[in-house]
Amino acid sequence: MTDATFPLGRCAITRGAQALLAERGMPGLATTLLDRHAAGDFGDLSESDRAANVEALRTGARVLSAYEVAGLRLWIITEADRSATTIMLPEEY
Repeated sequence: MTDATFPLGRCAITRGAQALLAERGMPGLATTLLDRHAAGDFGDLSESDRAANVEALRTGARVLSAYEVAGLRLWIITEADRSATTIMLPEEY
């Protein structure tokens, strides 16, 4: 986890991610994951992806988090301009 926080912009969730969370009885988890993402807890990433996020916070590039949820993977991506953040399934990217 980093000490940095950053703006999320407009937050959205894809239909697939929303359906997964609803199906698993976890619709409120989206807010928790957004909070973790914004606080610099990028979840289940490789060291190189974590390093890329730290650099992105410094330079203003895209920020990616990945979380395992009910045996499936969710991504959260904040755009480089910080205008939007989207929760999605990897296959929806």
